[in-house]
Amino acid sequence: MTEQQRSIQSVPKTVKFLLILGLVLQMAWYYYLPPPDAEIQALSSPPKQELLRIFSLGDPIVSAKILMLWLQAFDNQSGQFLSYQQINYTTLQQWLEQILLLDPQSQYPLLAASHLYSSVKEKNKQRQILEFVYQQFFIDPSHRWPWLAHVTVLAKHQLKDLPLALKYAEAIATYATPEMPRWAQEMQIFILEDMGELERARLVIGGMLASGKLIDPNEIKFLNDKLLTLEKSFSQEKEQKY
Repeated sequence: MTEQQRSIQSVPKTVKFLLILGLVLQMAWYYYLPPPDAEIQALSSPPKQELLRIFSLGDPIVSAKILMLWLQAFDNQSGQFLSYQQINYTTLQQWLEQILLLDPQSQYPLLAASHLYSSVKEKNKQRQILEFVYQQFFIDPSHRWPWLAHVTVLAKHQLKDLPLALKYAEAIATYATPEMPRWAQEMQIFILEDMGELERARLVIGGMLASGKLIDPNEIKFLNDKLLTLEKSFSQEKEQKY
């Protein structure tokens, strides 16, 4: 025998109403329910280099890459995204330094520092991460100059701190290597010009021309033209003073 099924029309209206009301209440409850409370974990200090090398099992380069991926993903916790302002930048700097010690040839930690972590809105933290890139530059100038060049631009245009930008630009020029392009070594000239230090800019250009290291005719012409422009501006400035 087949069991007869009741049609929907036979269900009492009261039951239908209660069913619809229950669904509506469930949807409303879900909508107004606050998000789950997830405790934000602070970035802890990194282990010492000796422990990191033990944990790397003889492959510090792979360990450095894994640690960098973990560090970059730290701002995403339980589906919540932390702003860089919530991260302790002293601890962050320690992690970046330890990762660079594991893999000194890696460029990614300094790329992250100069491009990602430098975008923090808090000026003190921004200065701190720029200074970190500056200090790391001296370890390997021939490979790390692009990141110092980038933070030089940040110091000039974002922080509006021309003396700080000049400090970085002068470091690039002082520790110039054949691998560095000329434009990176010449950044100090334009910063000095923006600071109104026309005489110092003239001396820098004169020193570059007298060094005998320039062989590109276009580069020599550019610097000579720039020197003439600066001399003209310097003369006009002196005339206005007197």
